[in-house]
Amino acid sequence: MALEWVVLGYAAAAEAIMVILLTMPGLDGLRKGLVAVTRNLLKPFLSIVPFCLFLLMDIYWKYETMPSCDGDSCTPSEHLRHQKSMMKSQRNALLIAAALVFYWILFSVTNLVVKIEQINQRIERLKNKD
Repeated sequence: MALEWVVLGYAAAAEAIMVILLTMPGLDGLRKGLVAVTRNLLKPFLSIVPFCLFLLMDIYWKYETMPSCDGDSCTPSEHLRHQKSMMKSQRNALLIAAALVFYWILFSVTNLVVKIEQINQRIERLKNKD
């Protein structure tokens, strides 16, 4: 199951890089190309949402079926393995949240950049009319 987390991590990193490039000042010459690439990638990246929901259900299932280690019922190695499993589940839940938040931010920023470009084009047309 590690491959799913690697894919999700790379997708979240790609989303973060695109957000940084779209919001970085001074890249006005590249912005049109970045916006076009980002808008074309938004639909394939939408598959992140059901993928994250699947992985979240997997974490929940593992949590529900995990044997409990209460008191003296576990050996130290079983207790350590239980704690490691809990830490991995928490880390993976944070990765899911980060991927979903980055997708939402990327979608919002892309729409805002497109609207700003449209408004700037309207302003230029109005200036040229006068």
